[in-house]
Amino acid sequence: MTAAPATRVVARLRDVELTYGKTRALHDVTLDVPAGQMIGLIGPDGVGKSSLLSLIAGARQIQAGQIEVLGGPIGSRRHRDRIQPRIAYMPQGLGKNLYPTLTVAENVDFFGRLFGHDATERARRITELLRATGLDPFADRLAGKLSGGMKQKLGLCCALIHDPELLILDEPTTGIDPLSRRQFWELIDQIRDGRPDMSVVVATAYMEEADAFDWLVAMDGGGILATGTPQELLARTGETNLDAAFIALLPEDRRRDHKPVHIPPRDYSNGNGVVIEAHDLTKRFGDFTAVDAVDLKIRKGEIFGFLGSNGCGKTTTMKMLTGLLPITEGSALLLGDPVDPDNVDARRHVGYMSQAFSLYTELTIRQNLTLHAHLFHMDDEAIAARVEDLANRFKLKDILDILPDALPLGIRQRLSLAAALIHSPEVLILDEPTSGVDPVARDQFWETLGDLARNDGVTIFVSTHFMNEAALCDRISLMHQGRVLISDSPRAIIAAKGADTLEQAFIACLEEANGSGDTPMASPLGPHGDAPPPPQRRFDPRRLFAYSWREGLELRRDPIRATFAILGSLIMMFVIGYGISMDVEDLTFAAYDLDNTTTSRDYIDSLAGSRYFIEAPPIRSYDDIETRMRSGELNLALEIPPGFARSVARGEEAEIGAWLDGSMPSIAETAAGYVQGVHAHWLSLRAREAYGAEALAGDFALEVRYRYNPSVESLPAVVPGIVPMLLMIIPSMLAVLSVVREKELGSITNFYATPTTRLEFLLGKQMPYVAFAMINYFLMVAFSILVFNVPITGSFITLTIAALLYVTISTGMGLVISSFMSSQIAALFGTAMLTMIPSSQYSGLTDPVSSLEGVGKAIGTVWPTTYFITISRGVFNKGLWFRDLSDAFLPLQLWIPVLLVLGVLLLRKQAK
Repeated sequence: MTAAPATRVVARLRDVELTYGKTRALHDVTLDVPAGQMIGLIGPDGVGKSSLLSLIAGARQIQAGQIEVLGGPIGSRRHRDRIQPRIAYMPQGLGKNLYPTLTVAENVDFFGRLFGHDATERARRITELLRATGLDPFADRLAGKLSGGMKQKLGLCCALIHDPELLILDEPTTGIDPLSRRQFWELIDQIRDGRPDMSVVVATAYMEEADAFDWLVAMDGGGILATGTPQELLARTGETNLDAAFIALLPEDRRRDHKPVHIPPRDYSNGNGVVIEAHDLTKRFGDFTAVDAVDLKIRKGEIFGFLGSNGCGKTTTMKMLTGLLPITEGSALLLGDPVDPDNVDARRHVGYMSQAFSLYTELTIRQNLTLHAHLFHMDDEAIAARVEDLANRFKLKDILDILPDALPLGIRQRLSLAAALIHSPEVLILDEPTSGVDPVARDQFWETLGDLARNDGVTIFVSTHFMNEAALCDRISLMHQGRVLISDSPRAIIAAKGADTLEQAFIACLEEANGSGDTPMASPLGPHGDAPPPPQRRFDPRRLFAYSWREGLELRRDPIRATFAILGSLIMMFVIGYGISMDVEDLTFAAYDLDNTTTSRDYIDSLAGSRYFIEAPPIRSYDDIETRMRSGELNLALEIPPGFARSVARGEEAEIGAWLDGSMPSIAETAAGYVQGVHAHWLSLRAREAYGAEALAGDFALEVRYRYNPSVESLPAVVPGIVPMLLMIIPSMLAVLSVVREKELGSITNFYATPTTRLEFLLGKQMPYVAFAMINYFLMVAFSILVFNVPITGSFITLTIAALLYVTISTGMGLVISSFMSSQIAALFGTAMLTMIPSSQYSGLTDPVSSLEGVGKAIGTVWPTTYFITISRGVFNKGLWFRDLSDAFLPLQLWIPVLLVLGVLLLRKQAK
């Protein structure tokens, strides 16, 4: 690696502290980072490396202390905005700063847009970067379809498109194969040769990588153990390699019980019975072959290592061998029996430990172990003794009643191993069990594995990315692109490839599998002296449209979201349109006729002849009334008393009993009005028959006429209200998910670490969803006219302008809600509740806002749906134009700047 004098500093930290809740991530960090060098942060996961890098990049808010980067305080918003175009930040995780639904070229193009390059300059830089990294043949491939190594190269291209002075890489090679790892660092070397003033700060878990850096910072427990060149750290500790030097730098209490790992050679005289066997084992997911004709034989008491990059099929193979995944083709035997996903008994002979910590953090260590013992149907009498035995063996006795979430990663790994062994399995399958564990805990873990294999006869099948761990195995298999390249002992593989180390042998196998030697690298990438960086403006429409362009591409390539947004609204409109009805018709009634005369029958027929009632079989008794109304068979029961006809004939008061189902008050009240109206109409007819027209003569005549909806039907009233309700709910849900999804995937870091302002980000995110919502609006209007037969009688242009204002409000609400949501599920439910309840209950959809009281009336008075429903019903039903509805437009216009200001104020430009 190229060295540079350490007279300048690229970053200066003083007394930096950082906590996440009760977790102390960094404490008392004071450090000068030299400029123009390759700086390495070394240490296991959880020691504060990622937190420190995010602070230097300006992606995380400073809690305590001072940090200067590129000559000024990174905590100052003004300085941060000025230097962010000079910093490139690749966060931890494969492709964390990439967008999987964009192609290779589109990802790089997006970053070029963020940093203000025009189309010609972007095209030139993209061509150069992809050629230099060997990605040019894959320019049109989606980023989500790339291998781990290719994702990291693409992430580097995105980071380098603006010629940064400071390149920050957070564990860029974790999880990728040795060949891709070596090519990555060769590329970095070439870039530094072309840009000697560029500073590179790297966090890495691989000590062999750190050995080639210019200057190192060893970290543990959120603090700094030591700094210096690799040679200085080795000289200071008297060790021969950085793994041992790091252990020697740890505090005495952390390394007191450490000893180098020693696993005795396997004694083959105890038998070579095959425990796991696979022939042509194949797994396909659709057209993708994840595992391709794998053959394996693992013998009793053997430690068998499985090596390969992420995505090569290791985990899938392990899951098939344990019955967790069905086999597509081929066969597998476990302890002599065919592997069957439905054979639960076979799983009792296997212990499985996954990559991630999979125990219950709300249960103590003792409770976790006890639960696993019960899950494997151990005898109740034996469980307590087995828990104590494992607690002693794995040094968990003093912390048995502590919740595991508060424990260091190394102890949690020991707990996971104890849980996998609780039922004394014959086979132990471990999927990358030491990823992120500190060297001391890793060595202790492998000592335990050696003891299990040699003394207890447990067969161990383990996958790992660490070559020093693979060298401890009895035999290993090297896997690439779903196929096993070679299976043998580590020494035999090294000898067969004529290599000095296992890593060199692995690289040779990969090169042979790829059909070539070392991948040729292009000429070094130098600074673009002929194209100075474009000036950065406080508000730049190019950054705004960059986010709109990317969001639009993702929407087009995500058929699930697009289908939900379009078909979902139409389906909901159809269901709600016919489901919310204010029409009360076809009510069932039956009569308990105790008079049984032609007059009583005529009275019953007057109800049966109306469009509001349907007659059911007669009632036989009072108990029959109770039974049939309780079952819901009847909405109305009439009781006609004896002597009803005689009372009518004499002109006396004739009483009728009407029993109504009051479980739905609105229906009961309407039905009561119907009954009273029919009763009055029948009496008037009888009076006319007896006394002539004079019997009904009066001093006045009252005629009732309905305007706008003469037939008083529900659909013309409900449908114009459904459109506003759905345009509030669905666009806001889509908008909130667009931001929260980035938080979950980690790509929100691109917003934190680039010059994009909060206003640019929000408006850029909002524009595609406003356009999408307007498409929704036009479809629902067409649906209203063609399916529900509710025509527009007023100004369609007025309604469309109001809809544009309204969907700007609904998408803005989604963006405001996204500022304090971090989970897609929580965002989905939260947005649905916050928009659906006021839009359906307090906006005048079914009841006028003027009839509401208290809080409900206050919400309805300010809620935007109230005013859009007024506009919608006015245009659909009343033939109104803009001049008639201008008062309803003013509240909609006021909502837009209010939401925009709230969004800008609530959205964080840095992680907390």
